[in-house]
Amino acid sequence: MSYGVLKTVHMSCAMASFGLFVVRGIWRFGDSPKAGQRWVKVVPHVIDTTLLATALTMAWTLAPFPAMHPFLLTKVLAVMGYILLGMLAFRWARTRREAITAWVAAQLLFFYIVGVAVTKSPSLTLL
Repeated sequence: MSYGVLKTVHMSCAMASFGLFVVRGIWRFGDSPKAGQRWVKVVPHVIDTTLLATALTMAWTLAPFPAMHPFLLTKVLAVMGYILLGMLAFRWARTRREAITAWVAAQLLFFYIVGVAVTKSPSLTLL
């Protein structure tokens, strides 16, 4: 599979993953019964697995050792933080406020990850 196709699949999965993450939070914090539907719990894992597989393949294509490229290492660490914040928001939070705070923080971290991906630089300068 070409790098271009991998990148397109990866970016599509990233958008789908983020969109579903936002919708799941809205449903969950709005006490919607949709939040408990089986597909809402299964589909994100399928999308995220594809996202991870394409990321690893692209990283390997660019460099077998991601640590040699600071932006790749930064993305990997930031994605780990995004996952942990998502787990805090949807599983581990003890209070609603803690869950919503983790959910919003995860969204902000997602935008940082996209910024790093676009600029290929771990240090973003914000206006």
